Amino acid sequence: MAEVRLKDVTKEFGKVVAVKDFNLEVPDGEFVILVGPSGCGKTTTLRSIAGLEEVTAGEIYIGDRMVNDVPPKNRDIAMVFQNYALYPHMDVYRNMSFGLKLRKVPKPEINKIVKRTADLLGIGELLDRKPKELSGGQRQRVALGRAIVRDPHVFLFDEPLSNLDAKLRIAMRAELLDLHQRLKTTTIYVTHDQLEAMTMGDRIVVMNEGIIQQVTTPQDIYDHPINRYVAGFIGSPSMNFLPCTIVKDNSNIYASAKGFKLKIPSEQAKMVKDYINKEAVLGIRPEHIDAKSTVRDYDPESVFEASVWVVEPVGSEKLAHIKCDQYTLVARLDPYVDLKSGQTAEFVAKMDLAHIFDKETERTVL
Repeated sequence: MAEVRLKDVTKEFGKVVAVKDFNLEVPDGEFVILVGPSGCGKTTTLRSIAGLEEVTAGEIYIGDRMVNDVPPKNRDIAMVFQNYALYPHMDVYRNMSFGLKLRKVPKPEINKIVKRTADLLGIGELLDRKPKELSGGQRQRVALGRAIVRDPHVFLFDEPLSNLDAKLRIAMRAELLDLHQRLKTTTIYVTHDQLEAMTMGDRIVVMNEGIIQQVTTPQDIYDHPINRYVAGFIGSPSMNFLPCTIVKDNSNIYASAKGFKLKIPSEQAKMVKDYINKEAVLGIRPEHIDAKSTVRDYDPESVFEASVWVVEPVGSEKLAHIKCDQYTLVARLDPYVDLKSGQTAEFVAKMDLAHIFDKETERTVL
């Protein structure tokens, strides 16, 4: 196992800058997630670590060795792709053992390693089958097994679960986490799914347009997003954003706009005092909006009125799409709250958990 370091890495394709000034240290044994929308540079970064892309500038280290000029086969990494990349004419055993044969590992040792890994992944009885005879989940396990048998210093995963159905993805997430806890191998995992990122990573690297936006733990990135982009990307449904003006009335400070005037608690108000009488953006997550009828203890100055547009019952909760003046918000509510499309209702905003963003820079103020 080994740490991975990227220092000022830039990758250009002609005039297109796919990755810019990328700096990241992944300690030995850590599970790090690169997350962002399509085209943000996360897969290019992963392929650069693997040696499948030559970086335009910067340095990549695996352990103490700079690997910029080291071919992929000598970097001691194992990569699992989105499309599994199994050899269709080979059975599971030969798919898993192929890399070991190329390294001229003795046959008895190959048998031992492949069978042990197959048992670890629960595919011991599938070794004589070909990929076309396997389900999607089984193929993914074979791809994982092929990577594991190499006993690499670093695992690289490129959206490995994106071809699986929702139920199987949940199961495979748990299996991958369990596998990492047992093997303790340094892992860099690429996904566009923020739920995967939140549930799997020791740390999350949020990317946009080839640039790192924020690197921290899942909970910290949820509670303390560094800017509006990160705040909107992490969380499902995504954060609600409302243009507002920060105003002071007597000794209190409010986020105000047509349709609402919400008091910012005194502790948080200290952080926005430089924005008084300035335009800003209020951000509040769906789970931080409640129907007033379900809340016993609340500040009257955190209440606002909105019309109910659409209600989505999803069993454990209700997602209410509500209109406050010209803005549409999503509220995650108790499943038994009585709301119907077209009615007007009062809602409570948990302003101690709200965020304020600079209108121009989009940096987080609160």
